[in-house]
Amino acid sequence: MEVIKITPRGYCYGVVDAMVIARNAALDPTLPRPIYILGMIVHNKHVTDAFAEEGIITLDGENRLEILEKIDKGTVIFTAHGVSPEVKKRAREKGLVTIDATCPDVTKTHNLIQEKLADGYEIIYIGKKGHPEPEGAVGIDPTRIHLVETVEDVECLAIQSDRVMVTNQTTMSQWDVADIMEKVKEKYPHVEMHKEICLATQLRQEAVAEQAKEADVTIVVGDPRSNNSNRLAQVSEEIAGTKAYRVADVTEIDINWIKDAKKVAVTAGASTPTPITKEVIDFLEQFDPNDPTTWKRERNVPLQKILPKVKAKKETKK
Repeated sequence: MEVIKITPRGYCYGVVDAMVIARNAALDPTLPRPIYILGMIVHNKHVTDAFAEEGIITLDGENRLEILEKIDKGTVIFTAHGVSPEVKKRAREKGLVTIDATCPDVTKTHNLIQEKLADGYEIIYIGKKGHPEPEGAVGIDPTRIHLVETVEDVECLAIQSDRVMVTNQTTMSQWDVADIMEKVKEKYPHVEMHKEICLATQLRQEAVAEQAKEADVTIVVGDPRSNNSNRLAQVSEEIAGTKAYRVADVTEIDINWIKDAKKVAVTAGASTPTPITKEVIDFLEQFDPNDPTTWKRERNVPLQKILPKVKAKKETKK
């Protein structure tokens, strides 16, 4: 089968940084144990499973404050999605050692919001409800930051201020954000606009929009909770006009999706491990719709191949 390997795809620098930070923590004997990650370090179960093998415990729940209440001692790692000031304050009150793996692009948006709040602005934040990144951003000041996900949400806003700024979650669809910002501009003509989609997300979306056009179907490799992976599937269907399916790994590919296809495009979310994507590509390249012996889908990537390599920190002799 002909496979279009969409580029760029897969890991972004923010995800790699977060994993390196967490893995260094696992190898640091001076840090208090246990070591917890507050939610999924990045939205990918293969990564979470790999860290479990390293002895790092991932805790999940409705929100970061709720998860934090499950921890009484040790070290806690904040994920790439960022956390609110209230979460950091509560961790200090509990006497926990904290490590911040927030993506630099998310930190940049937090800094922008704090700067504008200090100048008296009301903030409209475009993001996915229930996702940890908006939770962290809105948590900066829930009374003056207004989360919207759709054009309809904008219509319901009742902000009365001559200082209004709109910004967004870094992993949204750039086309969705543009539409919602347009609606915000219509309702609040004096709004100050700051598009904060990260460069990695933008480049991956633009690559799908252009390169998936030639394919009969697109396979997006990414975790079901990965917002940027789900947005890539959306871009393939809505912008490139190519039917798309998101799979966590090769075992989730349905033969019915590809048996009549001549060309299949493959991309991957920013939190998808490269070996998991390579396994999908290898399967598709050898796939023959007329030979059932080529239809076998098995995940054979060992967990130790999922995480980036780092050097172990030596324990200081006393």
